[in-house]
Amino acid sequence: MSSAAAVSSTTLPPHGVEEKTVLEELSLPILLADRVIKSAQEAESSKQDCSDLAKQLDRLSQMLRSAVRLAISTPLYDRPLRRIASDITKNLDRARTPVRKCKKHSGVFRQVFCITTIADFRKVSSLLESSIGDMKWLLSIFESDGGAHLSLPPIASNDPILAWVWSSISAVQMGQVKDRDGAANQLASLALDNDRNKMMIVEEGGIFPLLKLLKEGASAEARIAAATALFNIANGKQRVRLIVEALETSMIVGVLGDSPITVQISVANLVARMADLDDYAREEFMRLNVTRPLMSLLSNHLNLQVVSDKPVKTSIPSLVEMNQRLAYKNIKANYNRDSSSRGGAHNKKRLMETPGVQLKLKVSYAEALWKLSKGSLSNSRKITEMKGLLCLATIVEREKGELQFNCLMTIMEITAVAESNADFRHAAFKPNLPGGKKVLDQLLRLIQEESDPKLQIPAIRSIGCLARTFSTRETRIMGPLVCHLGNKNVDIATEAAMALGKFACPENFNCSEHSKAIIEFNGVPPLMRLLLSGDQAQLQGLVLLCYLALNAGTSKALVQARALNALERTARSVLAQHPEMKGLVAKAIHLLIRYQAGATPSRQSLAS
Repeated sequence: MSSAAAVSSTTLPPHGVEEKTVLEELSLPILLADRVIKSAQEAESSKQDCSDLAKQLDRLSQMLRSAVRLAISTPLYDRPLRRIASDITKNLDRARTPVRKCKKHSGVFRQVFCITTIADFRKVSSLLESSIGDMKWLLSIFESDGGAHLSLPPIASNDPILAWVWSSISAVQMGQVKDRDGAANQLASLALDNDRNKMMIVEEGGIFPLLKLLKEGASAEARIAAATALFNIANGKQRVRLIVEALETSMIVGVLGDSPITVQISVANLVARMADLDDYAREEFMRLNVTRPLMSLLSNHLNLQVVSDKPVKTSIPSLVEMNQRLAYKNIKANYNRDSSSRGGAHNKKRLMETPGVQLKLKVSYAEALWKLSKGSLSNSRKITEMKGLLCLATIVEREKGELQFNCLMTIMEITAVAESNADFRHAAFKPNLPGGKKVLDQLLRLIQEESDPKLQIPAIRSIGCLARTFSTRETRIMGPLVCHLGNKNVDIATEAAMALGKFACPENFNCSEHSKAIIEFNGVPPLMRLLLSGDQAQLQGLVLLCYLALNAGTSKALVQARALNALERTARSVLAQHPEMKGLVAKAIHLLIRYQAGATPSRQSLAS
């Protein structure tokens, strides 16, 4: 077996089995080398070959002892050392065989043994030379004052990436301060190439040194390099889970409120990616209360002026505005109390950054909040408890571009969570609360005034998620949604149908009143046209039409639009793909036949 093949056969100990210490790993090959040297010195035949072998073994033994001294004096990056020590042990085992054959033998057998060991000596000598080369490379990266090495040890001759990963991780963990950012950038570049490199960095123990550099790096460049490497590695759920299970996510959270602005941007991007890919990571970040620094710093960057410079009036709106200002002052005061003196210095530097860099930071924080709130009741609740809805809605109102979009998507994810949790929905989105009112105002503004589907669709979806929050007295919502049923953009029209379906569904207490309002806003004609569109549009249109039939089947608008015919026609194609809707469709057809005159026998049979 070649030395490169030996690498692939070396595996980590089984789960639950304690890994040997570095000194234990090195003691076995040292002991074995001493024994083989002694046997070589006692050889009766092939004395020159045994002598040459003993010299190689002695050199290798000295190198192993040097590694022991290093391990005693300083914490080592031990992954390559363990792999190389294991490979050396196998090669020493092979060296014992020809040496043993050179002990006392007599007659013909002695000559045969001498002849057969010549090839063995050459093979073993080559293996030992490879082991010497491995140890020479290993000691060079441990003792070097420079950064990552691009030289190759024999053990990695068939896989150069392995050597680069080892030397880069070693430099990140043990190298000079000035070289660590270069090594981290090398890992970031390797991770960017392919998933195999990413897994190799993880399996070779690169996560903890990168996290440590991220937290304790002497320069912003080094910490950004570490964050970039982790970001490139964490592009799959499995690798994100490995980072989380390393129990070092607290390092990531700690950096957010206590770093230069450029570092915070990189770390916020890392949090966003991890939260997006793994729900376990989202909950772990929740446990560490990561939403607090994100929300606090985002609002801290936002100069909220909720009232004008007019004299204060003792009206209810004025009191609400005063409460809003007090709430945000409390958020900022809480954050300032928790910030360290180092963090305070970073806050001052942040104010001196260019507007472009500050905008980048806001965008990163908003994206992190978006990904953290996705499907997470705990994170969504924490955001709303910090008056986050008011902050997010204000940004949606004032900003444009990526920052506005990220805040809107955060609102959309929070409303999606609220849709499935009545207690949270009622607590966070009461219409009389400043945050809930501001969110509704901005969602309606986007629906009515924006023309970009990228903004309109999440705004419509958010309104739909909150359908069970609104009473029949809230008259501003239905008109804009119905208007978009006829939107030329089928995706927007489909989203409007889906949202209206949540107003008209039986689970909504006010479904009858909402259904009548949809019809009164002339929603039936555009709904009939939507049923002629693609699969998803047909599905959502059919669902809405069924609800209208259940709640307002006697409506003249449905009769005039020949809703029964449209329902029957659309149902045939939709039910083939969605058989679970058969009961709803049959009930809707039955009610339309019952309420409308002129039903035919074929319709009766379809309804049954």
